[in-house]
Amino acid sequence: MKTIFLGLTLLAAQLMFAQKVTGVKVEKAQKEVPAQLSKEKINLYNDNFLKFVEALKSSDRPAIDALLSEKVKEIVTDDVLKKVKEGFDVNKKLEILKTGYHKLMDGSSLPSINYKYAGESSSKEVIMAVFEEDGKILGVMPAKKDK
Repeated sequence: MKTIFLGLTLLAAQLMFAQKVTGVKVEKAQKEVPAQLSKEKINLYNDNFLKFVEALKSSDRPAIDALLSEKVKEIVTDDVLKKVKEGFDVNKKLEILKTGYHKLMDGSSLPSINYKYAGESSSKEVIMAVFEEDGKILGVMPAKKDK
């Protein structure tokens, strides 16, 4: 009898202290991104970025706006463009250092290309460009200069 009573007490204690799980949210699974960008995408992104650099060099605001994503057009002012232009030498030729995906704070990944100056033996990054899938430029980040 003591054994049955002990068993029932343990079962009752477990039921008494059991908790309901509330407020659990299921996160959407992120879409799988390929490890590398395709050659066609790299060519598209690179061409758009080089057009952006040429427009930046000549201060052609309509051409710059045509290459920028709709998400950033409102926040890109002339001061921002001036800072980007000062961040690297627009007169030097750029070449692709590496390509891949840039992870954003919301967990999504967007295509990006890192550039360096052509002809330099060091593989030091000069600038990084982040693109939308359709080739529009979402962000341009000059590398920090060592002083």
